[in-house]
Amino acid sequence: MRWRRSLALVVGKSTRFSNMSGSFYNDDEVIRRIMTKTKTIALVGASKNTERASNHVMSTLQEMGYKVIPINPGLAKQKTTLHGEKVYPDLETVASEFHVDMVDIFINSQNAGQFVDEAIKIGAKSVWLQVGVIDEEAGKRAVAAGLDCVMNACPLIEGPRLGISGPDEKLIQRELRE
Repeated sequence: MRWRRSLALVVGKSTRFSNMSGSFYNDDEVIRRIMTKTKTIALVGASKNTERASNHVMSTLQEMGYKVIPINPGLAKQKTTLHGEKVYPDLETVASEFHVDMVDIFINSQNAGQFVDEAIKIGAKSVWLQVGVIDEEAGKRAVAAGLDCVMNACPLIEGPRLGISGPDEKLIQRELRE
């Protein structure tokens, strides 16, 4: 798959918001928190095309133990399922049925901000903008609203790099009790 080569180019890159400069760079502790405390992911831009990165990422995240809910208005109109999950038209509809921990955004940078804003509105805990998806203003809005944010990265690269293989069920249960 061609997309794997492009993902590999960002493995050594570390990016997070710096209060001094205002520019974004990912923080390993934020990535670790998201990947260990997330149980349910809404994947915006899900595709049934097996050659698309979103399709592969969705199935692999499921194999890692996450519940991944696909978002694609066109596929939702067709009443499609993807990797065993009903496809939803938007985040609001998903949020009416599930608590979404993370919104994983697989659409172009120009449209990412609207989904970050929807993630804030539905009470998601984090937003993850995939490789090549960059919207610093939307990232700032997410952080200001209390969400964790990762940008221009992929959990299938970051998880293994940090030794994370899926959600930490014990940690999630402990936090639910607190």
